[in-house]
Amino acid sequence: MIANADALLKPLTIKGLTIRNRVMSTSHAPGYGKDGKPQERYQLYHAEKAKGGIGLTMFGGSSSVALDSPAAPWAQISVADDSVIPHFQRFAERVHAHGAKLMIQLTHMGRRTKWDTEHWFPTISASPRREPASRTIPREMDRNDIRRVVKSFADAVRRCKEGGLDGCEISAAHGHLVDQFWSPSVNQRTDEYGGSLENRMRFGIEVLQAMREAVGDDYVIGMRMSGDEMIADGLSHEDCVEIAATYAKAGLVDFLNVLGGQARDHIAHAISLPNMSFPVAPFLFLPSAIKREVEVPIFHAQRVTDLATGARAVAEGHVDMIAMTRAHIADPHLVKKLIEGREDDIRQCVGAGYCIDRIYVGGDALCIQNAATGREAFMPHVIAPAQVKRKVVVVGAGPGGLEAARVCAERGHSVVLFEKSDKVGGQINVAAKATWREALSGIPRWLYAQVQKKGVDIRLNTAPTPDMVLAEAPDVVIMATGGQPIQGYAKGSEHVVTTTDVLTGAVEPTGTVLVYDEIGGHNASSTAEVLAKKGCLVEVATHDRMIAEEVGTTNQPIHLRELYKLGVVMSPNMELIEVYPEGNRLIAALRNTMTEAEEERVVDRVVVDYGVLPVTGLFEDLRTGSVNDGATDLDAMVAGQTQPAVGKGGYALFRIGDAWTGRNIHAAIYDALRLCKDI
Repeated sequence: MIANADALLKPLTIKGLTIRNRVMSTSHAPGYGKDGKPQERYQLYHAEKAKGGIGLTMFGGSSSVALDSPAAPWAQISVADDSVIPHFQRFAERVHAHGAKLMIQLTHMGRRTKWDTEHWFPTISASPRREPASRTIPREMDRNDIRRVVKSFADAVRRCKEGGLDGCEISAAHGHLVDQFWSPSVNQRTDEYGGSLENRMRFGIEVLQAMREAVGDDYVIGMRMSGDEMIADGLSHEDCVEIAATYAKAGLVDFLNVLGGQARDHIAHAISLPNMSFPVAPFLFLPSAIKREVEVPIFHAQRVTDLATGARAVAEGHVDMIAMTRAHIADPHLVKKLIEGREDDIRQCVGAGYCIDRIYVGGDALCIQNAATGREAFMPHVIAPAQVKRKVVVVGAGPGGLEAARVCAERGHSVVLFEKSDKVGGQINVAAKATWREALSGIPRWLYAQVQKKGVDIRLNTAPTPDMVLAEAPDVVIMATGGQPIQGYAKGSEHVVTTTDVLTGAVEPTGTVLVYDEIGGHNASSTAEVLAKKGCLVEVATHDRMIAEEVGTTNQPIHLRELYKLGVVMSPNMELIEVYPEGNRLIAALRNTMTEAEEERVVDRVVVDYGVLPVTGLFEDLRTGSVNDGATDLDAMVAGQTQPAVGKGGYALFRIGDAWTGRNIHAAIYDALRLCKDI
């Protein structure tokens, strides 16, 4: 068992509410809401954590209390009317059935939302200061607005209590309305709600007083807040300590959930939701400092990816409750595995930020490595054994191939896994070589340990021939052979090298380098960082309107920050049209996609990322002899049914991941899970 595990497994009582252990998931926005309500998908997602042993799971980050704080932009929850109560009741029943407690986060977003959605009401705030992230200029709240919003919070908490939720917290973090009043970066008022910190705290105090009057002293109400806004014109650490102490000593809050930073713009957002470029638990010192000044329990969440870190934080007295939100997205059963002494089976969050990045482009939260998360209605976290045992051959030990081998082995099948190289991981091994992306290597490391434990016959350094595959007498053959980098389509593309060539060390550019990005993902930006750190003079050009356009909110700002720091030139809206040698250097011709004006660069190397094309040789060799001609029945896959070709005599042949077509890590793992769970 990990050190200090007993500290994590000790119950915590807040007023009359006893939480079975010190591990929680904070309120967040997975994008699973439907019609402003937490319906079945949302409920099953949290119920899975309850099955997995979590003490407290919080949802609805952030659930809106009023109509001018729309729930629409991120499929959020509206607590603005009584129609939500029956959904809360069903939700609470589901979570309570597995022994966990359930709370919600309530908020008014203030200026941190859009006016051109849902009801099209003006945004409001303490002062008419534009927020860069939402790009709205709010209307300054008058006394009527203040009275109305205070009442909205009181009405909302009454709905939570009637819905059977165990408590709630208000959001005064990430730049929501309550902390918009607190922060001098927003609040420029000259009335009793502005000026001194005492005045700026007034609105939040009125909110909490009204909430307490609505539900009585016994109902648990907490507050999520920053311990330091980390901006020059914002709340200092000392300010935040004073706020926490004032609210706690007044009996307004039963717990404080403390984080670092705020989220008024892109880089601030990336800092407050730290990805793998940050150390583990980078802001633990902030709740620790506040805990010394207050008597109420302290919660904390920010990149606590492993139980050992969480256990240390609780055992050493920094916090009373540790939140492992993204860690539960990666593995909702991590507490259960700890209790059962199966720590090695925990699929640890690597901090890729894929879950959050999807939300802020209008998607739903999905884990880069756990394809069952968010799909609990039809994708299993625990693989059921098959009634008929089969022989399965998997070719390729990238993430898709490893997941296919794992799931098939869990089903009880006899599995042979071929891999042509001397290590597993596939293209993740390439991506992990790029500066702060190294933590991606944790994905194949966990999968490899699992397939070894399940007895998969792993054959490294083996590129199988058709005869070698057929010699296994397989019932099912799964091709996970990945993809090969595309050289590109510009004239003279034979003179370029790929980002894969650079990251693997096959080519080591020096001097002046043009990196051309046609994909907008991590590869080109990561490669540019690597080259710049080696002393190259680097320019990144892209067809897109910005660098790394497909990379999300928690990652793109980090790429941009590093590229700026390294002096990399960034040239959007440029298309690579030709590369040709001139003397011992290269000429790269670029065309502006907006004006069609052409420019040339004299460089020592041109490095490109055009994505990958499937490796198909072995698949085509085996296709003719297969019972299904290598075809996947898409209807059966979506319906959760066994592929019709399986068990029809001979071998059924399938392809997954980049061997099907170039996509990403999650797609490869999802392909594997949804195919193999029914074999």
